[in-house]
Amino acid sequence: MRIIYIDIDALRPDRLGCYGYHRNTSPHIDRLAEEGVRFDQCFTPDAPCLPSRTALYSGRFGIQTGVVGHGHTAATPKNEGLERQFRDSFDGQGLATELQRAGYHTAQISPFGQRHAAWHFLAGFNEVHNTGQGGRESAEVIDPVLFPWLERNLSRDHWYLHLNWWDVHTPYRVPMDYGHPFAAEPLPAHLDDEELIRQHNQMVGPHGSLEINMYNDQKDALLPRHPGKINDLASMRRMVDGYDTAIRYVDDRVGRVVEMLKAAGIYDDTAIIVSADHGENFGELGLYGEHATADVATCRIPLIVKWPGMAQDVVNTGLQYNLDLAPTLAELTGRAPCPLWDGQSMAPALRGDTTYGREEVTLSQCAHVCQRSVRWDRWLYIRTYHCGFHLFPQEMLFDLVNDPYERQDLAAQRPAIVHEGAWRLSRWVDAQMQRMRPDKQDPLWTVIHEGGPFHANTLPDRSPLPEYLTFLEQTGRAEGAARLSQKYR
Repeated sequence: MRIIYIDIDALRPDRLGCYGYHRNTSPHIDRLAEEGVRFDQCFTPDAPCLPSRTALYSGRFGIQTGVVGHGHTAATPKNEGLERQFRDSFDGQGLATELQRAGYHTAQISPFGQRHAAWHFLAGFNEVHNTGQGGRESAEVIDPVLFPWLERNLSRDHWYLHLNWWDVHTPYRVPMDYGHPFAAEPLPAHLDDEELIRQHNQMVGPHGSLEINMYNDQKDALLPRHPGKINDLASMRRMVDGYDTAIRYVDDRVGRVVEMLKAAGIYDDTAIIVSADHGENFGELGLYGEHATADVATCRIPLIVKWPGMAQDVVNTGLQYNLDLAPTLAELTGRAPCPLWDGQSMAPALRGDTTYGREEVTLSQCAHVCQRSVRWDRWLYIRTYHCGFHLFPQEMLFDLVNDPYERQDLAAQRPAIVHEGAWRLSRWVDAQMQRMRPDKQDPLWTVIHEGGPFHANTLPDRSPLPEYLTFLEQTGRAEGAARLSQKYR
C-alpha cells in the first residue's frame, strides 16, 4: 500500500466545504472526505509551524521535546545528554523511522527542514526534496518536483510521501492570472461586519487589523492579494478572498494527484491523509492572517483520512491531537507504538467510531505569545504568560458552542469554569513534568526567561517594541502604546 500525507500549511478546517464552508474552496478534498473519515475536532498541541511538525513526527508534546517556539533555545530540541544513543530519539523513535521499519520507502517534498533549520524533521526519510524557497514558493513551483516524482513511483508499492503546500500560509500569493473565483460570493457572515472592524482597529498587537504585516501596515507590490491593513469591508474581502483562493489553488493540485492515482489503477489501494500544521486567525482575539495564539483558530486543524478498508463518509467528533497519527499509522502498518510517544491510536475512529477521542486537549503557543489552553466539553480556557504585546488578560474563557469565534471572554462571569480550566491545565503540566526526561525544564519558562516569544521579544538589542510603540501612536492608539510601554519597559 501507498500513503500520501498532504500537509497544507495554515489551513483552517472551517474554510473547507466538507467542514461546512459556504464557498466552494475544496471540491477535491471534499470528495476525499466522503470516501474516508473526517475528524471534526483535531488539534495541534503545539503551534505554530515548527512546534507542530515536531509534535507530528516525534509523536511527543513540545514540553517534552523542548520545541515550542521559532527561535532561541525553544526552537532546538532538548539536549538528550547521556540518554542519546548512536542516533537520537527523533530517529530512533520517530514516526518516519517506524514507517521505514514497517517496510515503507519514505519521501518528503517540502522546504520545511531548511526553513526552520529543523533537521530533526528529516529523520527517517529516505528521500528529501527541498523545493528551495523556504516556504515562499507557490504550488506552481512545487509542480515540477511533485508530478515527476509520482510518475516515477506510481508503479512501486509501500511508499510514504509527505507533500507540503504553502500557498495558504500568509502572505497569500496565488498568481494573479488564476483570477478571483470568489469575487461575487458573500463574505463569511461573522466577518461581514463594519462594527467588528472598528472594534479591532482600536486593539493593539502584532498581526492586528491595522498591522497585517506583523508590526506595520506595509504592503508588498508582488503580493496584491494580501492587504497591509483591514479598515473597511473592501480590505476584509481582499484578505478573505486571498486566503480562500489559495485553498482552491492547492485543491486543484490535490485533484490532479487523485487523477494520477486513478489513471494508474492504484487509487483504491492508496491511503490519503489531508491535514495542516495549524490554522489561521481571522479576527479571533483580534488577530488576522497569522497563527499566533493557543486558541481554536490557531490550533484546530483539518484531518481527513481515506484509508483502504476503513470507514467511509464518517465524521468523528472526538478530541484528537495531530501527534495521535504516529501510533495510528504504526498500528495500521503492523508496528507497536514507541515508548516515548504521547499519542493514542485513532484506529477505532477510522473503523467507524464517531465519538472516540479524548476528554480534553491541552494547547501551547510560545512563538508569538506564551499561552497554554485547555479545550474540553464546550469550553476553551486560555492562560497567558506573555501577551506578545496584545494586552491579553492572564485568564480568558470562551463558550465555543455559543461563541465559536471567541468574541466574548466569560472569565469574569464564570469563575467556577475558570477554576476548572486552571485545574485541568495544572494537572496536565504536573503529569508532563513527572514523566519528563532527561531535562526537567519546562520550555515555556525558558522562553519567558529569554525575553519572551521570538516574534515579540523584549530583549533590549532585538525587541520590535520601540518601533511598534511609535506606529501605535501614529495610528491613533496612544493609550494602548502607553499601556504596553508601562508593562514591558
